[in-house]
Amino acid sequence: MTTATLPIKLSKTTCRLHYRKVVADINLFCLSEVISKLPQPAILGGNSSVNGFSYWMANPVEIFEFRTGQDGPFEKLQRLSKNLDSRWSLPRTLMRGGNDNELPHGIFTGGWVGFFSYDLGRYIEPIPRKADDLQIPLIRLSFYDRLIAYDHRGKAFWLIALELDNDTETPEHKLSSLENLLNKTAAAHVPEIAPADIENADFSQIRVNMTKDYYLRAFEKIRRHIYDGDVYQINFSQRFEIQYRARPIDLFHWQNRYNPSPYAAYIDAGDFQIVSASPEMFITVKDRIISTKPIKGTRRRFDDTKPEAKIPNDENLKQLLNSAKEKAELNMIIDLERNDIARICKPGTRIVTQPRTIETCPTVFHAVATIAGELRDDVNFCNILKAMFPGGSITGAPKIRSMQIINQIEPTTRGVYTGSIGFIGIDGSICLNIAIRTIIIKNKSAYVQAGGGIVADSGPQAEYDETIIKARALLAGINSVSRLV
Repeated sequence: MTTATLPIKLSKTTCRLHYRKVVADINLFCLSEVISKLPQPAILGGNSSVNGFSYWMANPVEIFEFRTGQDGPFEKLQRLSKNLDSRWSLPRTLMRGGNDNELPHGIFTGGWVGFFSYDLGRYIEPIPRKADDLQIPLIRLSFYDRLIAYDHRGKAFWLIALELDNDTETPEHKLSSLENLLNKTAAAHVPEIAPADIENADFSQIRVNMTKDYYLRAFEKIRRHIYDGDVYQINFSQRFEIQYRARPIDLFHWQNRYNPSPYAAYIDAGDFQIVSASPEMFITVKDRIISTKPIKGTRRRFDDTKPEAKIPNDENLKQLLNSAKEKAELNMIIDLERNDIARICKPGTRIVTQPRTIETCPTVFHAVATIAGELRDDVNFCNILKAMFPGGSITGAPKIRSMQIINQIEPTTRGVYTGSIGFIGIDGSICLNIAIRTIIIKNKSAYVQAGGGIVADSGPQAEYDETIIKARALLAGINSVSRLV
């Protein structure tokens, strides 16, 4: 166990970063259980993480919310804290301690954690405002001055604390409080939850925000817009609601056990909770390099008839590799994201670093691409949001016209669904997901939304079935967790 300190030099003040490395055999599910019982907890990752780290935190020192009906979200964000300015960088040289105990590169060292709802896009593009039936903030960010990080590759925990102006606790006390949480995991109990029985799950009590007839009529309107040349693609979704009386953290446990996802997240805001099993990265910023990684095309990795045997489904992989429709969809989104990134990057630095590639995830295959560039010196976090948000993979192309059509045909606001969840670090690092496979829990109900990209050669029944299949997996998980009550 080693403790060390780093200075973070800001424009008007200096805070110090303190950390301690702990190598211990600790069950990550038990750690999530312990953290979930604290005020305003947040968890990023948990059982897996694409960038190699998971994070647990609670008791934020500040909470920022922006709601429908208010004005000037980006002005408020800009005034919120200079910590949102992505020009700062964290020195990589230790004040004391050897190289073996240096913080891993890319680790989140404290800052803002939360979400941006899809409907924040109405403040960026000319999209008419719409009544929000769930009454969830458009932006909710919590500032955490301490956190537990786990390095999945290095198999070590990092206790991280920021020493801020006017602190009432010493850095040593903050680190000790985090270590006490690790010690509490030995007595934590995580309930056993059965895998989802998708075929036999009872969905009779589910409420949907549109009928099948409405969906099919909306599909024809979308196809007419495509034939008329208004758009090339639109992501159209429907929302499902089901009663939920179990603990929200149990649903996060279930997701991490049976559907581990690289950008998983758990946010407890008190009167509502978010459980996300997102596989998709929206934006990552490290050392002034911004990247985005859209997904277009998904297939199950294993044979559905024998899920327990985990037999690879080679036919699904072949279909995804050769799907002309999904190749075209991803190419459209690559072009869209290249244009978005070009608005904030230095000329000549925008490139497709990874063309269409099939990635293997724990339960599925994904077709992905990565686009990156070097941010201009004058670009801050608000500039990035205005240029990139929401992600093009869940709107369509062109983005603005697609969003306008979505606004006309989807009967309810999307809320967090297809928005973004993640962190904005005090050192300028950013990691935000695309909030798909995301469940909102509020007023003893769970809300699941699912959609798909519609293009010229899409079939109405196939697209409708795709949304049902995507939603059924999450709804079946909710049913499994509900048996604990």
